[in-house]
Amino acid sequence: PCSLVTPLVPQGPSMDASKKVDLKLIIIGALGVGKTSLLHQYVHKTFYEDYRTTLGASILTKVVAVDNTPLKLQIWDTGGQERFRSMVSTFYKGSDGCMLAFDVTDRESFESLDNWRDDFLEKVIPREQDFPMVVLGNKIDICDRQVPKEMAAAWCKEKDIPYFEVSAKNDINVAEAFETLAKQALATYKGIFESYLTDSIKLTPNDKPKKRCC
Repeated sequence: PCSLVTPLVPQGPSMDASKKVDLKLIIIGALGVGKTSLLHQYVHKTFYEDYRTTLGASILTKVVAVDNTPLKLQIWDTGGQERFRSMVSTFYKGSDGCMLAFDVTDRESFESLDNWRDDFLEKVIPREQDFPMVVLGNKIDICDRQVPKEMAAAWCKEKDIPYFEVSAKNDINVAEAFETLAKQALATYKGIFESYLTDSIKLTPNDKPKKRCC
């Protein structure tokens, strides 16, 4: 299967921290919630106020260090128009982490989170209910709020997903949200990597000959 993760050379029981890990993160959600602005604020520290709709996907990269491990984050920004949903879902494959975004001033964008999450989990192989994921409630700088913080937090608590109230415009909690997702993705990646190493050297269980009935 296609993978965007750089193979790491094992150094004894642990991973070599000097090897950079490539992780693919994807940001999804309804049209107009500010996905592109969030991404540009995190990567370039600028507020991107171009209202042209993202068609398909665009990619930005950022190199960070998490838990002494250098990470190259390849972050995919996707379009939120419903008619492009099937095309956007083709970009899910190979993702190491997913960011669900909605607009706190747009109740409908919040109510669509279930569909976005379900669609993503259906397309990711193998399907993991505890897939690295965070939810961002964007535009908290705008007064006309339609989604109470408690409502969004309750939805996320039920799904066991970290929730961040953010503002791409005022750079509130944006880096914290991305870094939390990066940590989750790295931990999952390490777990899969170490499990793969262990399985490759472990003797197959139940190798003993079975007694046969005469």
